[in-house]
Amino acid sequence: MATIHFTQITLPRTSNYAFPRRFRVFSQLNSETLQIRRKCSPFLEGSLLSGNNNNNNNNASDEWKAVPDIWKSSADKYGDKVALVDPYHDPPSTITYKQLEQAILDFAEGLRVIGVRPHEKLALFADNSCRWLVADQGMMACGAINVVRGSRSSDEELLQIYNHSESVALAVDGPEMFNRIAKTFYSKTSMRFIILLWGEKSGLSLISEENKDVQIFSFMEVIDLGRESRRTWSDSHEASQQYYYEAINSDDIATLVYTSGTTGNPKGVMLTHQNLLHQIKNLWEIVPAEVGDRFLSMLPPWHAYERACEYFIFTFGVEQVYTTVRNLKDDLKRYQPHYLISVPLVFETLYSGIQKQISTSPLVRKLVALTFIKVSLAYMEYRRIYEGKCLTRNTKQPSIIHSTLDWLWASIIASILFPIHLLAKKLVYSKIHSAIGISKAGISGGGSLPLQVDKFFEAIGVKVQNGYGLTETSPVIAARRPRCNMQSFEGYWVRWASSSAYGIQSSRF
Repeated sequence: MATIHFTQITLPRTSNYAFPRRFRVFSQLNSETLQIRRKCSPFLEGSLLSGNNNNNNNNASDEWKAVPDIWKSSADKYGDKVALVDPYHDPPSTITYKQLEQAILDFAEGLRVIGVRPHEKLALFADNSCRWLVADQGMMACGAINVVRGSRSSDEELLQIYNHSESVALAVDGPEMFNRIAKTFYSKTSMRFIILLWGEKSGLSLISEENKDVQIFSFMEVIDLGRESRRTWSDSHEASQQYYYEAINSDDIATLVYTSGTTGNPKGVMLTHQNLLHQIKNLWEIVPAEVGDRFLSMLPPWHAYERACEYFIFTFGVEQVYTTVRNLKDDLKRYQPHYLISVPLVFETLYSGIQKQISTSPLVRKLVALTFIKVSLAYMEYRRIYEGKCLTRNTKQPSIIHSTLDWLWASIIASILFPIHLLAKKLVYSKIHSAIGISKAGISGGGSLPLQVDKFFEAIGVKVQNGYGLTETSPVIAARRPRCNMQSFEGYWVRWASSSAYGIQSSRF
């Protein structure tokens, strides 16, 4: 049998695109065939692997070894169901699961065509959109490591992250962001190419003779390159033999997520495919999503919390609608989401908006609403006591007699208040529900949810579950469950997580 080994060769430039001039390839003794080494997501593109000996007949999550593997399972299960609705970009987009899988495959191959190699770092500085998700997953699917940040970060912060991460190329939101950072990045970084997720290259400025070697691609150009390349090697046996594919390993780094930099320069957190897959496979205990559920998305996608939740929900065939801070209020009413995944500030804003609307109502309506809310708050407080879910009632263990009397008194008062609470739900809270949507739950993370906000939403019948996590833990490690949504409590540990593993000791878990 011929010996296989690695070697380095220099290839001539064969097209107008900036292929890297040195490739790591396999060479086989007594053979003239040289194969360029690539990596691929083993379940998503398993047919490309050497020997094609992987089992792609099972869509079980146990087969997933890399994050992009989820898209084959979801496309097979939910193919023509809508996955993404992005109404505020030009053009507005509605994308099915099958279309999303194909876009990710095309983008990944397009990156390979323009010279991206396994384990290279690509900066993705952009905001939440359907194209952000395609770019993010395309980068992972070709074995690259993406370095993520939002467009609102300062030029200095983006420059520091780009250079510190040793990124080799850049994907940005569009011409406006590119024009803002171009001068700084051209002079202080090394970039092989730039990708515009939105907009046209005609809107770019600051392109001079000295930086013309940095090639610029639009999102659709990368997609088209990938689609054509995939068509070519699927039609030609000779073309497919040019490459040797290895599977992405679960322990390979998938992304670098930089912290907010509150105490200094942002610090890069290395998250592997296995880290993110842990979230994808276990968040169902917190958010029991079902096929057809609608989620409203507005958080920055580079935030580990939003990102892990997005990956997770797409394994259940949900529909994600992108919104903005400006459009959130209207979109809650328009789309009536089953879930809203957000930070405490958003729920505080909703709370303040409801309070303001009540305070500006006619006097009689205001008094009725405030009275009903006060009664419902009292009812929920007593109900928590007789259900044994009031963690703030006593800090010391009471006697059996005291506990029994406490339970009996709470049961009596709750029974008296219950009819008034039901009337309030019909006359007042139903109108609030139609304005807010959120028919199943709001999921709050990334900070502490104020107790008065927590109590208010519980009283009006809008479930809000709070959780705890860190960027370093990718991120969720504990959260309240739908059937045990106690206040003053961060929740139960996510499966395979524990206080000893993270060095956290607190009665809040």
